[in-house]
Amino acid sequence: MSYGRPPNIEAFSGAPPLFGSFPLDHEGECTGFMKEYVKCLKQHKNNNGECRHLSRAYLQCRMDKGLMDKNDMNNLGFADLKDSKSSNNDNKDNDATTSNDEKK
Repeated sequence: MSYGRPPNIEAFSGAPPLFGSFPLDHEGECTGFMKEYVKCLKQHKNNNGECRHLSRAYLQCRMDKGLMDKNDMNNLGFADLKDSKSSNNDNKDNDATTSNDEKK
C-alpha cells in the first residue's frame, strides 16, 4: 500500500537546505542572547525592528560557538546595522571631534 502517495513513485532522498538548518544549542552557550532578544520583543510589542541588534548578537554568538556556519552579517540581512565595535569607535571619534571643536 502507498499510504498517502501514489504507488508508482519511488522513495527519494532529499537534500538538506542551504540555510536554516543548524545544531540546537544543547549546552545553552547562546541562551543569554536569546533571552535578551525575547525580552526586547515583549517590551516592544513584538516589533522585531527594535530588537535587530540583539538578533544580530545572537547569530554572531552561534557562529562564534560553531553552532552555525560563519557568514557575513550583510548576507544575513544586517547590512544596515553597524558592528558594535565600530559604532563604539564612531562614538569616541565623534566625542573627540566635538571636544576639539568646542576648544576652538
